[in-house]
Amino acid sequence: MAIVLIGGSWMLSAATARAQTTQPKGSTSHVISDQELNLLRKDLRSKRKQLIAANLKLTETDAGKFWPVYDQYVTELIAINDKKFGLIQDYADNWGKLTNDQSLLFMRQWLDMDIATAQLRQKYVPIVS
Repeated sequence: MAIVLIGGSWMLSAATARAQTTQPKGSTSHVISDQELNLLRKDLRSKRKQLIAANLKLTETDAGKFWPVYDQYVTELIAINDKKFGLIQDYADNWGKLTNDQSLLFMRQWLDMDIATAQLRQKYVPIVS
């Protein structure tokens, strides 16, 4: 059961990013600050943890073992997602100016982050099994 819930939470995790868009004349755009974005990400992590806690019925002993492992997993995942977010910011800042080589480098770095996420998940499957 823990694996199913953890797997589900992994599927829900995604990097949040600013997108570069062209606004029609006369419209206003809202740019989210880094502080607002960090608060949003923290809130999403908290809600995900609450959802897992509500659906994963653990004894006190099991909870004492599970939650520290989960928190460590989330800490490691945040580091990966921070790198992904940095890539997205760089891409958005340079959109329209990227050379083919720069675009290829971006794709490779993005795939490296996907691989890092998959490796992190593989690392924790035997721990929570």
